[in-house]
Amino acid sequence: MNQTTSPLAYSPSFSSAQALQQRLAGSAQPLQPSPRLDVTQADTLRATLKQYFLQTFDCYESLFSCLNGDEAFYHKPIVLRHPLIFYYGHTATFFINKLLLSKLIEQRINPHFESIFAVGVDEMSWDDLDDSRYDWPTPAQVKHYRDQVRATGLEIIEKAPLSTPIDWQHSWWSILMGIEHERIHLETSSVLIRQHALDYVQTQPPWRPNILTNTAPENALLPVAAGRVQLGKERHDPVYGWDNEYGQYQAEVAAFAASRYLVSNQEFLAFVEDAGYQNANYWEDEGWQWRSFAQAKYPTFWRKHGPDWSLRLLTEEVPMPWDWPAEVNYHEAKAFCHWKAKQTGQPVRLPTEEEWYRLVQLAGVNEPSAPANLALAYGASSCPVNTFPHGDFYDLRGNVWQWTETPIYPFPGFVVHPIYDDFSTPTFDGRHNLLKGGSWISAGNEAELASRYAFRRHFFQHAGFRYVVSDQEPLAIQSQYETDRLVSEYLEFQYGREYFGVANFAQTLVQLALTQLADRPRRKALDIGCATGRASFELARYFDEVVGIDFSARFIQNGVKLAQGETLHYSICTEGELVGYHACDLAQLGLAEVRDKVQFYQGDACNLKAIFRGYDFILAANLIDRLHHPAQFLSQIHTRLNMGGILMLSSPYTWMEEHTVRSEWLGGFKKDGENWSSLDGLTALLEPHFRLMTEPQDIPFVIRETQRKFQHTYAQVSFWERIA
Repeated sequence: MNQTTSPLAYSPSFSSAQALQQRLAGSAQPLQPSPRLDVTQADTLRATLKQYFLQTFDCYESLFSCLNGDEAFYHKPIVLRHPLIFYYGHTATFFINKLLLSKLIEQRINPHFESIFAVGVDEMSWDDLDDSRYDWPTPAQVKHYRDQVRATGLEIIEKAPLSTPIDWQHSWWSILMGIEHERIHLETSSVLIRQHALDYVQTQPPWRPNILTNTAPENALLPVAAGRVQLGKERHDPVYGWDNEYGQYQAEVAAFAASRYLVSNQEFLAFVEDAGYQNANYWEDEGWQWRSFAQAKYPTFWRKHGPDWSLRLLTEEVPMPWDWPAEVNYHEAKAFCHWKAKQTGQPVRLPTEEEWYRLVQLAGVNEPSAPANLALAYGASSCPVNTFPHGDFYDLRGNVWQWTETPIYPFPGFVVHPIYDDFSTPTFDGRHNLLKGGSWISAGNEAELASRYAFRRHFFQHAGFRYVVSDQEPLAIQSQYETDRLVSEYLEFQYGREYFGVANFAQTLVQLALTQLADRPRRKALDIGCATGRASFELARYFDEVVGIDFSARFIQNGVKLAQGETLHYSICTEGELVGYHACDLAQLGLAEVRDKVQFYQGDACNLKAIFRGYDFILAANLIDRLHHPAQFLSQIHTRLNMGGILMLSSPYTWMEEHTVRSEWLGGFKKDGENWSSLDGLTALLEPHFRLMTEPQDIPFVIRETQRKFQHTYAQVSFWERIA
């Protein structure tokens, strides 16, 4: 059935949320907010979750009633995604898979469906076409499967044992996870339906747009005072959150100016008519590549019929409502900002995540009290940009999502949830930008101020933008996970958890050193073979200046990032191809206050530059049996140390030809028919300039390789005082 263009109701008097409600005439079905989970009465919490589950499940199925016939389920709205039949079954499969992992159920309902509907498509690149063919089931078969999942979910909520409250570790967290996941797909599936050909969609009463429009207001910049914002949720927060929302991050936001309104279709039209889509100077390189590939001439949901413009909504086209927000991807929003900057001579850009929170903070927008076009409360569409005031601004939340300059990153303290370890981590790649505020269909967690959703910059959501003027460059926060296996193992070894009751090796060495240093000078220390730098930072607690040197730039750069205040993220193997995600920073270890006392350099221990001398203490931890010429290192190390200074050596003496040729080993062989130990070799080399201060001792350390494989090793530690 071909959908005809419907008339647009121009209603100058309708410019408020009250007018929107009147237009809906009671047909709107607002979705519930995400419930509090700290309710102590189990029966009350069961009833709340039952209602939340059913409303979400039913609303999702209702959305798919907008598809016109079975063929609409199989024809891809865009080539980069699965057909909609996949998304119809996917959210139900997700429920089952998470319920299994949390042990709320013991067996699958339909193993075949729970395989083909399990993994979606991350739209990683606009030109990465997937022509795979699948033998999809019929919509009726998927509906039957969904009915089974619905019944299973209800039975668990009504009958399974429930201890209150529900938190991150609770098995019932998986129920909230399934509901909130389906609400995400309620929105993303609505975008796909909006991208479907009109022949494949049909208008349904629950999904009517609220078509109100008037003359677009003229946008204006309003000043925003500087201030501090606090981002991140506490673990004890009573409302469900995704992993990337937890942790703590504070930021000082410099003063800026922000547009009162979201950019309207009318305001964006000026960019289009000024050949904005034809001028590469307005576009970032990535954005211009997308525009060239897509051959875009104006926003994706705009339609041009001769001289007239119209707008594609969920299931229909309407004459262009010029006072509605322009819906674009990040590239288009960014190009508009560059164009606006040229027109005004001001530094125009998108807001950062921190600046968005500053706007919300100053406006006093508190969920869920502040009215906004969210959760289908005002129909299945956007509305004029001057409908919902939030302080001096409009639409700080709701109507459409708002693109930010900020690529998503994990907050300090981030950990993945054990039953959903790939919700956020694939997006920590510097290529997924955060959207804030939610859209007209955003509900549950999506509508929370703390929510953090990010998409590839060419991706389409119900998303628009506002712009800011600021001389402050957006802060780029490193988000990629270190995947180099050896580097990650060292980060875990030096900054991660302790295993089998064995204390952190770097801390242990430094504490041992203090017993020998006593009242000796503590001006300068050298950590040679410092790897990722933990011992360097530990030494900085007690020395005025510390230098860390390592041959590996891969290792050194991590110490440098920590010294710059960054949080490091790394993945370590659990088993096979599976990994766990970890993070470390100096603040959590109580070392942030000493970071300015440490300098890192790349260097060869056997051929150090002349500037590295005059030290009161030198640590060479587990270094000598990894050197190509250990004797050369030891015969010269006294020149780097002050008279009376201390050299601390530790080594498990695991001599291997791949590091040190046999002729260069210090010990571990027969000499003149007798055993010659590494300590014998050390003593022979160091005696001309050092005295052994105390009997060497063995110190244990543990290096984690996988979840079930560890290296449990002893290093011999010795202290040598320079005497000549």
